[in-house]
Amino acid sequence: METKRLVVLGAGESGTGAAILGKEKGYEVFVSDMGEIKLPYRAMLDQHGIAWEDGGHTAEKILNADEVVKSPGIPLTAPLIQQLQAQGTPIISEIEFAARYTHAKMICITGSNGKTTTTSLIYDILHRAGLNVGLAGNIGNSLALQVAHEDHDYYVIELSSFQLDNMYDFRANIAILMNITPDHLDRYGFDFQNYVNAKFRITQNQTQDDAFIYWSEDPVLDREIEKMRPGATLYPFGFATPNESADKVGGVNAAWIDHNNLVVNACPEPLEVPVEQLSLQGKHNQLNSMAASLAAQILHIKNSVIRESLQQFAGVAHRLQYVATVRGVRFINDSKATNVNSCWYALESMTAPTVLILGGKDKGNDYSEIDQLVREKCHTLVFMGLHNEKLREHFGSFGLNIIDTDNLHDAVEGAFRAAREGDTVLLSPCCASFDLFRSYEDRGDQFMQAVRNL
Repeated sequence: METKRLVVLGAGESGTGAAILGKEKGYEVFVSDMGEIKLPYRAMLDQHGIAWEDGGHTAEKILNADEVVKSPGIPLTAPLIQQLQAQGTPIISEIEFAARYTHAKMICITGSNGKTTTTSLIYDILHRAGLNVGLAGNIGNSLALQVAHEDHDYYVIELSSFQLDNMYDFRANIAILMNITPDHLDRYGFDFQNYVNAKFRITQNQTQDDAFIYWSEDPVLDREIEKMRPGATLYPFGFATPNESADKVGGVNAAWIDHNNLVVNACPEPLEVPVEQLSLQGKHNQLNSMAASLAAQILHIKNSVIRESLQQFAGVAHRLQYVATVRGVRFINDSKATNVNSCWYALESMTAPTVLILGGKDKGNDYSEIDQLVREKCHTLVFMGLHNEKLREHFGSFGLNIIDTDNLHDAVEGAFRAAREGDTVLLSPCCASFDLFRSYEDRGDQFMQAVRNL
C-alpha cells in the first residue's frame, strides 16, 4: 500500500502533536509554518525524524498532500487553504485526526464564555475520581500527542469555534455549550449566524446515547435547539427551577438554583451544594459548576467527589484571578476576558467601586452590552491598546474619568492613581491581546508583574 502524505500547517502545540501521531501511524509527514517554529517544537519534530520548514510555505510540498491538518489559527480564507480546497484535498483539525486513533470517551466543551473554567473543573472532578483522564484542546497538551504516547480512557477537551470549523466525523460523547454571544466576527464574515453554526458543530454526529448539556436561558441556544433538534439526550441547566423551566424547548432544567442551593439532577440521587460553599463565586461560575456537575453525574461520578471538587477547585489563571492589594486597592486579573460578554460577567461580580482597564485588538465588538454595568460600577475607564478610537467614541459621553494609554505599564500606573482605598482595579479587556502581547496569558502575566512593581 502506498504511504499517504500528511501535511501539517502550523507547528504549535496541536500541529506538532498531530505530526508525531501521523508519523507513528505510518504517514509520510511534512510540517510547514509561516512563522518561526519554537525551539521545543523543532526539537520534538527532529527527534521523530519529521521534515519541517518555517518562515513561509513551499506550495509544491503542500499541494501534493493526501490530507492536511490545519492549525485553528489559519483562516479558511488563506490563499493556500483555498488552493487545497479547490483541488479537493481534505483539511481537518488536530482533534479530528487524533480521534481516529482512540476509543476514549470525549467530553467536549465550547461556548463564548466559561469554557476554560468548565473544562478545568470537569477535569478536576474526573481526576479526583481516579479516572484515567487527559486534558486537551485549547488548554492542556495536544490531544494527538496524548493519543500517541499516553492514551487515556477519557479526554476533557476545550474546543474553540476555529477548531470546530474543521471537524467532520468527530463525535462528542458529552457535548457542552455554555453560551453564544458575538465573538470572532472578523473571522466569520461579520455574520453572527456563521459563528453560531460553528459552535453547534459540537453536536454533530451525536446520537441518543450521547449527552448535550447547555444553558437553557441563553436565547441564541434556545432558538437554535428549537430549529435543529439535536440527536443527543438533552440536559439543560439554568437558574430557573424545573417548575419554572417546564415550557422550555429542551424540557425542564437538569441543574438549577433553589433557595440558594445548587441542585444537580442527572442521576437517581440529586446533588445539593449551598452556593456560598462553592469555591468559584459569581453567577457565571454557578452556571459553570452546573455544567461540570451534570457531565460528572452522567459519567457516574459519586456526588461526594463532585461536591469536594466544587468546594475546593482553585480556579483558572487569568480568569478573575486575585493579584494583590496595594495600599487598600484590590487588583484582579481577568485577562482571559477577550470578548465583551466575558467582561460583562466580570463586572457583574464586582462588589466595590471599580477602575476598569480594557482595550486591545477589536474583533467587531459591540460594547453596548456592558453599558449599564459600566455606569453602575465604574468611576474610571483606562484604555490600553494601540487603537482606542472605538472605545473613546463609545464611552466618551458617559461622564466617567477616562485615561487613554497605549501600553500596560501606563495603564496600571494610571489605574492605581485613579483608584481610592477600597476600590478594585479590574483588567478585563473585552479584546484580543495580539496588538501588544503574544497571548492573553502574556498580557495577564505582565499585568500581575506591573501590579507587584507598584
